[in-house]
Amino acid sequence: MFLAKVEGSVVATKKDAAMSGRKLLLVRPMLVDDKDPTQFRAGTNTIVAVDTVGAGLGELVMFCQGSSARLAPGLKEAPVDAVIIGIVDTVDVLGKVIYSARQS
Repeated sequence: MFLAKVEGSVVATKKDAAMSGRKLLLVRPMLVDDKDPTQFRAGTNTIVAVDTVGAGLGELVMFCQGSSARLAPGLKEAPVDAVIIGIVDTVDVLGKVIYSARQS
């Protein structure tokens, strides 16, 4: 599993039938900064992920990729590589809260 910030949405009117009705979000992985583990740093890439939990713009989410993504309910036969599986409330690193949804 990975953490990411929702940066936008993707609309595709023509797509594989197994993807019909699926909400697609653009996410940017968030990494704990190795120089200062009390903060995040944004990854350099963005990923299109299927949203299974109702996430929204600006939220910090958990997502999985690869074969694990197809284990989400209803996605076994869908051609997906990334799925949002949770909306994050808090992140604690070395005893310090570095993210809180209440303060965002």
